[in-house]
Amino acid sequence: MRTEHYDVVVIGSGSGNSLPGEEFADLRVAVVEAGVFGGTCLNNGCIPTKMFVWTAETANRVREVEQFGLSAELTDVRWTEIRDRVFHRIDPISEGGARYRREAEGTDLYEGWARFTGERQLDVALHEGGTVRLTADQVVIATGSAPTVPDALAPLMGTVGHTNRTIMRLEKLPARMTIVGGGVVAVEFAHVFSGLGVEVTLVVRGERLLRDLDEELSLAFTALARKRWDVRTGTEVTGAEVVGAGTGAHLTLDDGETLETEVVLVATGRRPATDGLDADAAGVRVDEQGFVECDEHGRTSAEGVWTLGDVCDPTMLKHVANAQARVVFHNLVHPEELQSFPTVPVVAGVFSTPEIGTVGLTEAQAREAGHEVVTHTQEYAAVAYGWAMEDHTGRCRVIADADTGQVLGGWVMGHQAAILVNLLGEAVISQEPAHEWARGRYWPHPALSEVVENALLGLPAPRGTAAGR
Repeated sequence: MRTEHYDVVVIGSGSGNSLPGEEFADLRVAVVEAGVFGGTCLNNGCIPTKMFVWTAETANRVREVEQFGLSAELTDVRWTEIRDRVFHRIDPISEGGARYRREAEGTDLYEGWARFTGERQLDVALHEGGTVRLTADQVVIATGSAPTVPDALAPLMGTVGHTNRTIMRLEKLPARMTIVGGGVVAVEFAHVFSGLGVEVTLVVRGERLLRDLDEELSLAFTALARKRWDVRTGTEVTGAEVVGAGTGAHLTLDDGETLETEVVLVATGRRPATDGLDADAAGVRVDEQGFVECDEHGRTSAEGVWTLGDVCDPTMLKHVANAQARVVFHNLVHPEELQSFPTVPVVAGVFSTPEIGTVGLTEAQAREAGHEVVTHTQEYAAVAYGWAMEDHTGRCRVIADADTGQVLGGWVMGHQAAILVNLLGEAVISQEPAHEWARGRYWPHPALSEVVENALLGLPAPRGTAAGR
């Protein structure tokens, strides 16, 4: 077996691919990738899904113009063109990134599966055949995450069953699709395919969609979703079979019903991609859920082994992985002045219909943390831009400490929610009383940002002030 030694070996080409930069010019670096170069975000996650989301949103707007005194009709959905617009842009980026790493001086790309066989020692089973052993002074585990597939749905995979990795590359658009799951991936793809005219059914084990979010938000979103999709809450799939020579499936539900569908999207969650990594052989601790354990600097339990992104962080968000990659990048070459992962509240978006943005603590989390909580909800319909859009469902909710007025968290549901929530994020980070923070800046009138401004100003005055007594 051939053995190669490197200064740094990076396992994973998502956010981990951003590590080898100018400061690594004098180092010998290897990147190992088992799947498609560029990771989940580029190939089958954030970027392509949002290109489909925008298309579906455009289609929905056409259907809803009557209320504005306009007439329009969506006469055709050309799936092949929609799909190819996305991947004719995405695929060349992935291929170009891999080509660059193959050809760049000082960096070698190994395409295959890596597993630890000792301290900072990896055996890579190459896709082209054969195995190479890599040793390194430092190793970075950036293998990301992978979709989970329940046993009951396993018989469908490879034919009519899909995960996010394959659902966007369908050869033709189905008339009916069943999505199993009620989280972010499920509701984003429900928006995409229903917007393109597919009849969508969601089978959800819990009693509401997006159940990890603030309860009021989750309930409100679920109520709106029921008007667009066939949402079966409190339901599980207990069996599945392919029918019609691979043209459809029968799903057996726990209430005895048989659901007929053409395509099944499995969106039941994601797991850190540590299966087969044999991390224990390197002295790297992995918790019960499969996450690589690390400290605030990205260091694992093994000397010289670092980690970042989905494989170690349950938020499983690309912008979190990118921020952690910048920290690990610094720490690899500046061990004498270690930086720490950011600790500010994470802002997140759900690109469904309606769109959602969240930040900070939920109301339940704030109470569990010992805060006396006050909240205020501002409707889109109560501000001028909301009138312009005829938006009667959008809203912004702020969660604050009753004594100090400090914003602890909040959410926005509606048009441009993932943008607007950043304003709430800045209010959380400031640690100022909500009223002071809102009054301390100009808010363009009549922009939609007035929803956030009025939500902050609608909170009761802090108890510690004269106005609050």
